[in-house]
Amino acid sequence: MIDKKIIIGSRGSKLALNYAERAKNEICSKLSIKEKNLEIKKIITEGDKIKDVRLSDTGGKGLFSKTIENELLNNKIDIAVHALKDMPSDETSGLITNCFLERNDPREVLISRDKKKFNDLNKGSIIGTSSFRREFQFKRIRNDLKYKLIRGNVDTRIKKLNEKNFDAIILSFAGLYSLKLDQNITQIFSTSEIIPSAGQGTIALQCRESDGEIIKILKKINHELTYKCVIAERDVLKTLNGDCETPIGVFAHIKNNELNLETELFSLDGKDRFYESLSTELKNFKKIGLEVGTILKKKSKNSYKR
Repeated sequence: MIDKKIIIGSRGSKLALNYAERAKNEICSKLSIKEKNLEIKKIITEGDKIKDVRLSDTGGKGLFSKTIENELLNNKIDIAVHALKDMPSDETSGLITNCFLERNDPREVLISRDKKKFNDLNKGSIIGTSSFRREFQFKRIRNDLKYKLIRGNVDTRIKKLNEKNFDAIILSFAGLYSLKLDQNITQIFSTSEIIPSAGQGTIALQCRESDGEIIKILKKINHELTYKCVIAERDVLKTLNGDCETPIGVFAHIKNNELNLETELFSLDGKDRFYESLSTELKNFKKIGLEVGTILKKKSKNSYKR
């Protein structure tokens, strides 16, 4: 067993540190490693510095992960903690992301100032979201609302709502629940109503591919069913050469030893929607994402690309 202190790298937001603490607790509880031998290091990423513009306008890929990955590559940390949905679909050379903690609830939620549900909001109400995917999905239900960019961590977004900058905001259930802010939720949408982003609600742990001891540790805390679902989801993104800003919902779930993968991809202007759903035996989880991604690529004729 490792006799040195293991450094876990994380973004400094409340939610990211909550995820890092969960990773630390999993390692302590499932392996004979004492808490004093684990340390969490806060890291400020490029994405944290960008406050009021859409991430895709500043480069998109890896803005929340690259700085942390560089700390890994430079041996300043041993494990990187990421929200999987923020990671690029292609692995960084020299690193491996092969461990996923049991998935949190991946559903989308609405928080409205007047506690009105989505279909009850007044015409012209201003809805805050940071995602093209969410904007296009909700526009399909109601295109008489105004969708406006909102940035910042979870509590910052709730504060902006309460300051009357927005009538409602759309967030993921997982973040609100982890921060014990779920009492603010007005409405929860099922994964079939609003298909979440690939990997949403999943904590990913990354390390150097040359670090055999850390790989063994992470293997012991990997949640196998989550692993199979998110690999399938991320393979769709990879096939499309997409990232966290690609307007696509991808969600896999397992039932009766079958993996079902449901997807919807939008053109860049949000006007066209391309839907695909496939099921396969669970053992084929590494094939289905490629298959679905290839179908979507043909259907969309690359209309989702910038």
